[in-house]
Amino acid sequence: MTPAASRSSRVVIHGHFYQPPREDPWLEDIPKQAGAAPWHDWNERIERECYRAVVAARVLDGDGKISRVMNALSYMSYDVGPTLFEWMERAAPATYRAFIEADHLSRTRTGHGNAIAQPYHHVILPLASRRDKVTEVRWGIADFRRRFGREPEGMWLPETAVDDETLDVLAQEGIAFTILAPSQVESVPPHGAMGQYTSANGRTIAIGIYHGDLSHGVAFGRLLGNGRVWKSELLAALEDGDAPRTVAIATDGETFGHHHHFSEMALAWLLDDIERTRAAKVTNFAAILAADPPAHAVNIVAPSSWSCVHGVERWRSNCGCRIAHDRPPRQEWRASLRTAFDALRIELDTRLSREGAEYFTDPWLARDAYGAVVGADRAARDGFIAGITRKGLTSAQRVRARELLEMARDALRMYTSCAWFFDELTGLEVPQNLRYAARAIDLAGPGNAALEARLTDALRESHSGEPGSVTAEDVWAREVRHPSPAPLRLAAGIAASSAYVPDWRPEPTAAFAVEASGRHVSLTHQRTERTFRYDVSVAMRGIADVRAYVHDRRGVAGTLTATVPVGLDEFPERERDAVRDAVRIPQRHDLVRRLLGDDTLARVARGDFTLLAATLAALQNEVAGIGAEPTPSRAERAAAMVDLVELLGQTVPFDVQTAFARALAHLPRARREVFLDLAVRLGFAPSILDTSSEA
Repeated sequence: MTPAASRSSRVVIHGHFYQPPREDPWLEDIPKQAGAAPWHDWNERIERECYRAVVAARVLDGDGKISRVMNALSYMSYDVGPTLFEWMERAAPATYRAFIEADHLSRTRTGHGNAIAQPYHHVILPLASRRDKVTEVRWGIADFRRRFGREPEGMWLPETAVDDETLDVLAQEGIAFTILAPSQVESVPPHGAMGQYTSANGRTIAIGIYHGDLSHGVAFGRLLGNGRVWKSELLAALEDGDAPRTVAIATDGETFGHHHHFSEMALAWLLDDIERTRAAKVTNFAAILAADPPAHAVNIVAPSSWSCVHGVERWRSNCGCRIAHDRPPRQEWRASLRTAFDALRIELDTRLSREGAEYFTDPWLARDAYGAVVGADRAARDGFIAGITRKGLTSAQRVRARELLEMARDALRMYTSCAWFFDELTGLEVPQNLRYAARAIDLAGPGNAALEARLTDALRESHSGEPGSVTAEDVWAREVRHPSPAPLRLAAGIAASSAYVPDWRPEPTAAFAVEASGRHVSLTHQRTERTFRYDVSVAMRGIADVRAYVHDRRGVAGTLTATVPVGLDEFPERERDAVRDAVRIPQRHDLVRRLLGDDTLARVARGDFTLLAATLAALQNEVAGIGAEPTPSRAERAAAMVDLVELLGQTVPFDVQTAFARALAHLPRARREVFLDLAVRLGFAPSILDTSSEA
């Protein structure tokens, strides 16, 4: 191939950037995820490993020195999941700005932006109703428009899952092209050209088809260890025949730096080298479509996707597609989970239609329009609500209108594809989708308890493939439903922080605006404008046991409802950690010296044993001596030692509990009373005082 002919060949490298949404839907923040250590959560970890690396990729010279720092996205076609963009805009603003800037740079270079849109939630569209398809696409377009300041030309489909109706909706909404795998079309157009699909309704849309072998080599790392090897295989594909060709590669964006550490450097080297040597033109599908309208009609394989050889069965049946191939698949739960969600969605849709008609001229058009502000700030949502609701609504009615739109959002979110993609319903993803379902139920209004009961009955049919036959209902009870509602837990944490943390200043959260003064805490939900008012008192039963007692003010005349106790472990993470540190750290030194004594501390300093070992031994001795000295002072010393054990990050050991039970068994009932609080601290029920032990 001559240099001129080489330059007329084109390369497209597409990165699909997406992470499962991880926010608590009530508090709108991500809880700490141990598996992401040393980072707080998986979003933060992947941002460090991939996203910020891709927009500042190092290009090395022949001596291994940095010759250039490149925003690789300015040369890559890419899409970003709107829910990931929401997080990135808030938590990694510099990286977010670089993602936006890359599109502007590519428009200057090629005349067309590298960024394409994505449906708002990562939903398998062939399994969605047409109405939900339209909403997801319209929300994705609106979010793209708000962020990039232009209309999207293309749209990536989650898992590239496609059928005729999905493509018809894309075309209906003005999308010019999408990207599919070669296995998803009946025949691939020659020379890597784009094809044209005509839907049953007569609408047309262009299809960009990526190179299967090269994309597989990138996704699974074979080509990422050496940029020169990657370039060699890419050029070989370009030279397959006499005519200029287009070769497209598509893979998860997280491939570069997260799935394969430092592979963003191979990507940057390849892009830099191809541009510098003019081996081919690095471009995007929008520019190709503008220069060469598709001349080849294509038919799709429907339904199909890039990650399930059975079509889209991975998201609704036990098709055998899974992550761990070293054990037999047991994924019948996929079908029953989707069935449970489908039944709930029908009821939620009915509520939106019936009740929404009181507040909106057309509830479904209101839902579609909500996409323009669902990821925006509070002021934008306020203006939107004022413009879309019926005139003359009271403030309470406008709050209810907002709640219905948020209910509809969660009804969409509960179909996020990740819940079905992996092997087990006990992982991170199914509980997350169940939380969306729970949040939707909370917002559904009167009769929502019956709604929840019907859902949990249905979840009982979803059995885990793991030993013990855990069901989705078990997951719901264990990981979804808190004993106390989120605003109540937040109010408890704010009050406790104000009481124990020096110079604590309540700040607004992603979910709530906060007003706090003394015992009074007022929370206003940022999305719904629903206000919660509480009176909170705080008490400390031992250093490690902080409790808030929350009075929920509701109804006319501010009538107080029952008091709800909220323990430290139920506080939101920020408040929980602040209180724990403020209460524990300053007192740990005093406890150590008072309870262990200078001689023991000297031996700890010499390395004879650890501080934790010394504390556990002292607690064991203190508890064992209860029978000989059943006094309040011994109970107090033992309780203080339990405080110290917890301050050191340890739970009460089995042997200490055994020693306590044995000592208590030999005391008369009247002498046991003094140890009631200690018994509870050690993990016993109060009834231990009324029974003898056989330990």
